[in-house]
Amino acid sequence: MLARFEPRQLLVPATIAAATIAAVVYLAASGKDPGGVAGADAGDAALVARGATVYAGQCASCHGANLEGQPDWRQRQPDGKLPAPPHDASGHTWHHDDRTLFDITKYGVAALVGQPVPTDMPVYDGVLPDADIWAVLAYIKSRWPEPIRERQAQLNARAATPAGS
Repeated sequence: MLARFEPRQLLVPATIAAATIAAVVYLAASGKDPGGVAGADAGDAALVARGATVYAGQCASCHGANLEGQPDWRQRQPDGKLPAPPHDASGHTWHHDDRTLFDITKYGVAALVGQPVPTDMPVYDGVLPDADIWAVLAYIKSRWPEPIRERQAQLNARAATPAGS
């Protein structure tokens, strides 16, 4: 025999479900990360400061305190790995949109290309919260000259435009 519910009994679960769906739709439409950070906003002073701290503790030992990277970063080492690239204007970081940079940092290059890649770059999934990864990216972007920031913003705009639009 099936249980019968009064409409009042369904009100609370339905309200919770509707609120959850509304929150997911809002976050997706606003571009906000579920961790509460709206991407890598280099103009957000608090986010940039947080990113500077995380960068100093997690990234600077390889990518350099001034984002300069390791020497000869384009030449493979004897073990087949590339040295850590610079994240300043001399590197290629700004050639990628924010989502790609986030995904490389969180999941690693191998996850993006679908095959193993010899690298010393750690995967930060489970190590850093998403909000810290976005903060590091905001810090890096804050150090770029304005023309490079504008160019990278164009990449972000293109990445956000659905195919065929």
